[in-house]
Amino acid sequence: MLNTFLKGEKGTRLRFMGMLLSAILVLLSVFTLTQKGLNFGLDFTGGYLTEFTTSQSVALKELQSFIAKNHSGEFELTAQGNSHFQLREAPGASTTSTTSTTANSLDWQSAVTQNDDINAQVLSSAYIGSQVGDELFDQGCLAMFAAMIAVMIYLAVRFEWRLAVGSVVALMHDLILVLGLFSLLQIEFNLTVLASLLAIIGYSLNDSIIVGDRVRELLRVQSNNVLSPATIINNAIKSTLTRTLITSGTTLATVASVWLLAGAPLQGFAIALFTGIVVGTFSSICIAATLPELLGLSAKNYEVKVDAHTQTLLDMP
Repeated sequence: MLNTFLKGEKGTRLRFMGMLLSAILVLLSVFTLTQKGLNFGLDFTGGYLTEFTTSQSVALKELQSFIAKNHSGEFELTAQGNSHFQLREAPGASTTSTTSTTANSLDWQSAVTQNDDINAQVLSSAYIGSQVGDELFDQGCLAMFAAMIAVMIYLAVRFEWRLAVGSVVALMHDLILVLGLFSLLQIEFNLTVLASLLAIIGYSLNDSIIVGDRVRELLRVQSNNVLSPATIINNAIKSTLTRTLITSGTTLATVASVWLLAGAPLQGFAIALFTGIVVGTFSSICIAATLPELLGLSAKNYEVKVDAHTQTLLDMP
């Protein structure tokens, strides 16, 4: 089989090299996840979330340095827009009790509101309990698991098992690479990112089904029986490539606009979805279409088998 790939058509060799690249990236992503883990946001860890505005434009680094002088714990300050900031504090980051943590939060709030150069106005300040965060994480994982089960059931009914396995592996590949990127860059993982993973499941499945459905159609054509499975798969990819690229390109343009213009609250969502679309398009060609060939997919899998009696009737003049 390896010799067939190496000496086959150019498209076959490219698919095989792409699958090897995907395997390497998956291993690196798993290694990163085990070593660094995910940077869970307050949606899952719990803590204080405070939003405030300033009367005049203040540089993020300058404001962060000022707050650090009046805040003894760890915090994360992000700019949500023009003179609009959001500060996140982990629960008990610098103290061991909720009361003292609250006092610590009030210290920096008083400092920024009373400073004439900053003159901040607190818009909202809320505490998210860790129990609520754990419940959100459990429900989010349950939703993703239910979506995966529904996808597997659909593929088992829709396709021959080799094509179904290819689609499922491509789907897992996409999710692992997105999580690996978030782990590597330590981008905050919150509920919006979890929602984007559910969207990636649907998008990746759509790409794989388009290619798989075309492969199935070509395998059923009697005139294609003389062609090798590799040639048939290459023809299927060529016939769907334009549609796939146009769909992916327009979707990427929309997601890129959200990434660049929607601000920090949706940045994680946009990054995850952008990455998922790119790797999903890649995996639909290099994994969903290539793995079934390695598993022995051929036109014989779609031949209609009849018993001896029926064959006798068909052979009668």
